[in-house]
Amino acid sequence: MQIGTIAPTSPAPQDSRPDFRHVSHWVFDLDNTLYPASSDLFAQIDARMTQFVANLLKVSPLQARDVQKTYYREHGTTLNGLMRLHGVDPDVYLSFVHDIDRSALKADTHLASAIARLPGKRYIFTNGCTNHADKVLSRLELAHLFDDIWDIRTIAYRPKPDPASYRLVLERAGAAPQAAAMFEDAARNLVPAHALGMTTVWLKNGSEWSKQGPANPIATREHIHFEAEDLALFLHSIRI
Repeated sequence: MQIGTIAPTSPAPQDSRPDFRHVSHWVFDLDNTLYPASSDLFAQIDARMTQFVANLLKVSPLQARDVQKTYYREHGTTLNGLMRLHGVDPDVYLSFVHDIDRSALKADTHLASAIARLPGKRYIFTNGCTNHADKVLSRLELAHLFDDIWDIRTIAYRPKPDPASYRLVLERAGAAPQAAAMFEDAARNLVPAHALGMTTVWLKNGSEWSKQGPANPIATREHIHFEAEDLALFLHSIRI
């Protein structure tokens, strides 16, 4: 009887998809992250900020915009500058600046299915307010997919990228940083997340709004584990 040779088996192909099997807590920014920057919602918010400052300080729109951006750079948000220097009631400000038209937002079934497949807890982490987040999520038909919204009040008006805010929300969620992933369009906001040990994903949307804000921290390649141009596509592609 002739014994044939056994051909060597080929090694199993490597799974090259981004590996998120360690993640049980999913943290998403809101504006220009869960919806396209081309929706221009933030342009409306920005204009309302300018108008609020102009009304408060009785200055021209041009002067108001200069003050607005100076406070944003120096205090983390325009609101923080107004609170510290002018005693502005944050609820009055937040109600005014988020009084915008959200009709450009539509239900995103592809993103909804991508988020729905993520195991564990899911959160919104925004420097805006819960009322605005609720309305945005309602328009996108994503509200039922999130376990909590962490807004500017949650973090005691210490906005991203203040490291204390990241520690606060993770403690609130009972989440170990190494088991959490953060998705953001503003790269600098990923620096504290990376420092804590979170997995970081930068949404490269090309928006000028994503580049504004405090001069520091400065994000470099080492602070960003993954980049994505389409959030839904990325979430559908990862290993979980």
